[in-house]
Order: sequence, then structure tokens, then C-alpha cells
Amino acid sequence: MKLTAKGRYAVTAMLDLAVHEHQDPISLADISERQGISLSYLEQLFAKLRRNHLVASVRGPGGGYRLAKASNDICIAEIIDSVDENVDATRCGGSSDCQHGEICLTHELWTDLSEQIHQFLSGIDLASIIAKREVQQIAARQDARCEELIRLPAHKV
Repeated sequence: MKLTAKGRYAVTAMLDLAVHEHQDPISLADISERQGISLSYLEQLFAKLRRNHLVASVRGPGGGYRLAKASNDICIAEIIDSVDENVDATRCGGSSDCQHGEICLTHELWTDLSEQIHQFLSGIDLASIIAKREVQQIAARQDARCEELIRLPAHKV
């Protein structure tokens, strides 16, 4: 199965927003810091997420991003699709030219698997992921680490 960094990072960033949805708008710099994702990469992803109405931007001091819908109304497949990513288990990227320009013997099997994965991810929403105790513990650890870095003098970081 092929899911590139683009899809993984988009899901991670959206989970970060969902975890912090009851706070002020979240800056991309905060997400970048907590998740270890490049700020410029997040800017590209969030442009696509905003165009697909998954996030809303808040301008001005204290601005940032919020989920555009409730976390239980945003499924993982929707996030992946919105950043032009697909979950593809075929070797040919779905182009049906797997074997010297022709369809291979197992193409339909891998196509069906890709569809099953997409259906599976369509059944998982952000709220169900952040409700897991392990995810909440990880988010708390990330928040604590960022708070710790803020309190450290610049020469100790």
C-alpha cells in the first residue's frame, strides 16, 4: 500500500487541530512544533484542506486554523482525498499498465484492496481517534514538551 508523507502529514495535522479544537485558533507554527512537520509543507497542505472546506482560517493576532466541521464529521479518507492523495495498493498507480503496458494478473486484487482501505478510512472520523486514551496521552506529552521548550532560555534549546 502506498500512502505518502503528504497524506500522513495531513491526517496528523488535522488530528492536532481536533485535539486542540476547544482552544483558540491553532497556528501552523504550533502544529509544526508539536508534530515535527515543516511549516512550509503545512502551508501547502492547509491551502488544500481549506479549499476542501475541512479547515477555516482565522486572520489577525491570535489567528490560525480551526476545523471547519465537527471532528466527528471529518473522516480520514476525506482528509487524504483533499490533499490529492490516494491509497493505492497497485504497482502501477491504478493506470492498468502494470506488466509491460498491459494489466497484470493481480491488478484487480490490488484495486479491490485499495477500495477496501478507502472504505475503511471513510469509516473512521477524527473524533473517534482522539477519543482513544493513548492518543490523548501522546497529545498531552507533545503539549508538555512544547511548553517546556517555551520556558527554556534560547541558548539551552
